[in-house]
Amino acid sequence: MNNIVNETVVVKIPASTANLGPGFDALGMALSLYAWLELSVAETTEVHLYGDGMEELPTDTRNLVYKVAQQLFAKAGLEEQPLKISMYSEIPLTRGLGSSASAIVGALVAANEMLGKKFSDQELFHMATELEGHPDNVGASLLGGIIVSSWDGIDAPYVKITPANALETLVIIPNFQLSTEKARHALPEQYTKQDVVFNIGRSSLLVAALASGQLQLIRQAMQDRIHQPYRAALIPGMSYILEHAVDYGALGAALSGAGPTLIAFVDCHSDSKEQLEQFMNETMKREGISAETLWLTPDHFGARVIYESVNAVHDLPFMELIKGEGY
Repeated sequence: MNNIVNETVVVKIPASTANLGPGFDALGMALSLYAWLELSVAETTEVHLYGDGMEELPTDTRNLVYKVAQQLFAKAGLEEQPLKISMYSEIPLTRGLGSSASAIVGALVAANEMLGKKFSDQELFHMATELEGHPDNVGASLLGGIIVSSWDGIDAPYVKITPANALETLVIIPNFQLSTEKARHALPEQYTKQDVVFNIGRSSLLVAALASGQLQLIRQAMQDRIHQPYRAALIPGMSYILEHAVDYGALGAALSGAGPTLIAFVDCHSDSKEQLEQFMNETMKREGISAETLWLTPDHFGARVIYESVNAVHDLPFMELIKGEGY
């Protein structure tokens, strides 16, 4: 395979939460929940997927990772390359934690590393945004931290904000899937000037609060009128949690991406963590929804290569390699 520098690459990719309330399609943050992806040179294409729900995904050339990697190879002037793909993901599918974004980013970073980093992070970000259709999730998974960005179909300028050390999150993941397409279909075609002005103010305040570390402003800054009120009917208990989470110790709460996961921002020094988790669990239980809660911290690093080799074969099986990677 001409132009292939590393015949095996393993990448670790963080999950992400998008919108953060008012920052619709513009704000994203990486979270400490991960997927691992290995790409290797192969004689014929093989796809091996591990993790809950991964059995639903294609294991041939229709696989998203395969298609994205081939697009990057084509951009570099290479013909279609047979690949061995192995992926393990902790990130639940179609739950609003950036599972598709992590696959896109992982494929781009791994394929780029195979080529000896032919493309810059900015170029990878642009490709990922073009594939995903919006920059929030892919930007966070690729670059880590909090990403503020925009996309006009041509350019995707961004600024990375380093989250405050005290910032922690609690996510509650309902045990049902909600497709982004269905969640977007719930949104109106037009908004009032008052609602648009409301969201501009809140998203501007939220970015300033996160950039300056003034976490006490998050409560007001995370309010939204653009997407959350219209999606609430799709997620039992959502409105109640968003309205009352601050009464149980949260700095603020939002729908994570298109949902159904909900996310609460918390000061890590808070003594109300147990109370908040109990409140969110009991609210979902009262609605008849089984759900899982996870305490997650912001991931500061984004996608990173944890293994690379000029050879297509290594000593450890993929699952053993990532269990012992220690990152």
